[in-house]
Amino acid sequence: MAENKRKFWSVVSPLPANVIAGQAQMMEAAGLEGLFAPQVYGPPFIPLAAAAGATTKMRLASGIAIAFTRSPVETAFAAMDMDRISSGRFTLGLGTSVKSWSEDVFGGTYGKPLEHMREVVEIVRLVNAQAHTGELKRYDGKYYQLDFGELQNSGPPLRDRIPIWIAALRGPLVSLAAEIGDGVIGHYIWSIDWLLNKVPDYLKRGLDRADKQRSDIEFNAWLAVAINNDRAEAINDARPTVAFYAGIEQYEPFFAAHGFGDVAKQLQEGVKRKDYLSVAHLVPDEMAQTFVVCGTADEVRKRIEPAWDVVDSMTLAPPAYGLETPKVLEYAAAIGQTFYG
Repeated sequence: MAENKRKFWSVVSPLPANVIAGQAQMMEAAGLEGLFAPQVYGPPFIPLAAAAGATTKMRLASGIAIAFTRSPVETAFAAMDMDRISSGRFTLGLGTSVKSWSEDVFGGTYGKPLEHMREVVEIVRLVNAQAHTGELKRYDGKYYQLDFGELQNSGPPLRDRIPIWIAALRGPLVSLAAEIGDGVIGHYIWSIDWLLNKVPDYLKRGLDRADKQRSDIEFNAWLAVAINNDRAEAINDARPTVAFYAGIEQYEPFFAAHGFGDVAKQLQEGVKRKDYLSVAHLVPDEMAQTFVVCGTADEVRKRIEPAWDVVDSMTLAPPAYGLETPKVLEYAAAIGQTFYG
């Protein structure tokens, strides 16, 4: 498939509305397939609404909405609102995030994330399909006990089944996403090796459980990319992003599977004292290049090319952590010029 026919997505953050609008229009004009907005702090629907008003064709997705920080009923209604605002271009991307954020920061319940995510997706789909029909009565699950007896007719949604994509870091959640979701979002910190050699088996397990075909889901892989003719500079700029994720204790098994478990333990000390930048120098060159694709435009193209045998679309994003905004924008511009400029 020719590169200009391939489906690329990009990312927008909470910025002034006119800035979001300008970015979204540029991305749509460049032929991008879609635009994600992540949730790190506030909900992702707000910047997406600004992007929706400035575009007409590009798909829009939460990438991701943290699944356990709000009621799944609110998530369902927010998704229906976004679908209406965007004239049917919205995809609900959900993720589990990590326990410390969901419980300690947001005050939610994490529980067992796989079974919890099953309930969230089931409730979102029920509300999406039935909130306007009067069919909803009760939902009794392990995590949610809901009584819809006084729910007023919300009016019909634009679509009674909005696509749900589920983001995943490790294998079991990849399988769950393939099983119950309409799409899978690969984690921003995945290595190329993990994407090529581990993920396909996990996808197949989930598809087999649901008796689905590979064509029944869309697989969008996020990759961190630092395009720079100065390789040493790119590697150094990648270290803080790797330190941020590798310092999350819950992610340690993922980094250990790549042979970096000992480094991850060291990096956790920085994250626990809210200063991951103080330990970024501990990220060795090999580790930085494993999780962020570093190099010249031609080198980066060559490294990610095999991924097209596995994925349907890609989201290429710069290593944003620990860098000043102008540097992040330089890397973003290099991605655009290399892949869809």
